[in-house]
Amino acid sequence: MLGIGTSELILILVIALIIFGPGKLPEVGRAVGRAVAEFKRASEAVRKEITADIEEGEGENKPGAQNAQERG
Repeated sequence: MLGIGTSELILILVIALIIFGPGKLPEVGRAVGRAVAEFKRASEAVRKEITADIEEGEGENKPGAQNAQERG
């Protein structure tokens, strides 16, 4: 997990607790979780689009595909 060990994670959580306080911490956690989920969705959409473009490009480079395009 990003090279973060248990002690580092606990230190980050303690600092966050001090900065945001116990009342605000759950709200901050939800916001961070939503941001990470949105980033994952966007990354997956970009990955799928690139994969589709690559597969489409491979189909165009096949010798039989070029002849079919010239005929049709």
